[in-house]
Amino acid sequence: MTKADRAAYIARRLAELYPRPTIPLLHRDPYTLLVAVVLSAQCTDIRVNQVTPALFALAATPAKMSALSVAQIDAIVRPCGLSPMKAKNIRELSRLIIERHHGEVPQTFEELEALPGVGHKTASVLMVQAFNHPAFPVDTHIHRLAMRWKLSRGPSVVHVERDLKKLYPPDSWHDLHLRIIYYGREHCTARGCDGRTCEICKKLNGPDS
Repeated sequence: MTKADRAAYIARRLAELYPRPTIPLLHRDPYTLLVAVVLSAQCTDIRVNQVTPALFALAATPAKMSALSVAQIDAIVRPCGLSPMKAKNIRELSRLIIERHHGEVPQTFEELEALPGVGHKTASVLMVQAFNHPAFPVDTHIHRLAMRWKLSRGPSVVHVERDLKKLYPPDSWHDLHLRIIYYGREHCTARGCDGRTCEICKKLNGPDS
């Protein structure tokens, strides 16, 4: 298979497996999605989803969140790990959203990435999932599978993102990045597949590939 053939097969099979993928983080709107993504750094989505209901019951808007103390936020988000920094960033980004953006989550990469705790991947999630702007967030699952499936040889997520954007049209990025994440979690795991075990790896590395 050529790289284009591999990419087309992967997209087609993932669409069959996950026809209507949804973002696994519980949220109500762009702001609560932003907070959830910030909490997900080095933490599982399952753990984040266990924490955010209590947090959002207390404060689900920038105004309410910025009115809390860092200690109050920290007490709730502690199970997510790195809680002192995450609590501080959540409070400060909430304050800045009010100060700079009239209480609305900004809709540009530049403005999002200027918020504390918001890097390019977090901004990409917001842009594509909250605002339907073409973006391709690359997490550890996508990085691993892109390398395993020989869609990219990039040593960094920046390189992998660039390679995947060249292979797939922008209107596919919204669903495709979620499909790869789900497949990486459920089938082609870091330890459960050696590049020859899961269905897609078998197809790509079979005698006809």
